Amino acid sequence: MSPALALGVAVVLIALATIIGIVLRRRDGRRRDGGTLRFDPADVVSAELGSRATLVQFSTEMCARCPQVRRLLHDYASGHDGLAHVEVDLTHRPDLSARYRVLQTPTTFLVDGSGAVRARIHGVPHPHALTEAVATV
Repeated sequence: MSPALALGVAVVLIALATIIGIVLRRRDGRRRDGGTLRFDPADVVSAELGSRATLVQFSTEMCARCPQVRRLLHDYASGHDGLAHVEVDLTHRPDLSARYRVLQTPTTFLVDGSGAVRARIHGVPHPHALTEAVATV
């Protein structure tokens, strides 16, 4: 392979990786539809669910952004009536990651009173995404 061709391939690969990184970065923290998932409150030990809705945070022990999300969700839930925050540690319950299709931590679900997942947010939630999600319940 000629050096010019190798350089061209390297530039194309770097450009492709940059574009993919930008797209993934823009999607992080935004609200998505919950689909047909239903959250089972029995999966959370000794946690009290909110009367209106619950923010369910999936985290792991090695997650660097999870403590920040924990504080954010706790503060957000305490400022809204009927809203609770519950954390599920996937380190000790890896079976739940497959059941709820959690591919990264932190992932946050907004669960209504019936257990239906109304929204899911991957990464650190944007405050406006939380407000939009809670408004749908």
